[in-house]
Amino acid sequence: MTTKGSGVLAVGERALVARVKVSYEKALRAAVAAVPASKPVSAELEGSDVVGPRWDTQVATSDGTVRSVRVDAVSGKADHPRTEADEDGDDRRKLAGWLKKATVTAEQAARTATDKTKGTVTSIELDDSDDGKLMWSVDVVTPKDWNKTTFDVDATNRKILREHVDTD
Repeated sequence: MTTKGSGVLAVGERALVARVKVSYEKALRAAVAAVPASKPVSAELEGSDVVGPRWDTQVATSDGTVRSVRVDAVSGKADHPRTEADEDGDDRRKLAGWLKKATVTAEQAARTATDKTKGTVTSIELDDSDDGKLMWSVDVVTPKDWNKTTFDVDATNRKILREHVDTD
């Protein structure tokens, strides 16, 4: 399903994207290096004029324990990992199952999205769809018009399940 709209990034968001020197891939590699035996779960570009761009990443170990790692989007320096305080045993078991089931990596899902829409990945997250399919949700910003397109990519076969241009 494809939905089209006019989801153009605000001027501040454009400036943030323009300042990024470290891609989501490098940020995820830095986060995984900070947490041995982990796999990427998410990365989201955040920041402001004051703070500067950073990647808020999450990685998880095979038992589903999530660690958050902030990575500077200019220098690539990773902060110390933090354990998510609000995850419980059910959350960990669910995520551990997802990690076993996901045969598509974050990088492969992002490549699927950027092959369809050329641009910069500003967010990627392992999740499940409303009908229970395991997927990577990937946000891609196109620099020519600053539109943000979200792709839901099946985490088992790289098929695009949904494409949506943000209208906010």
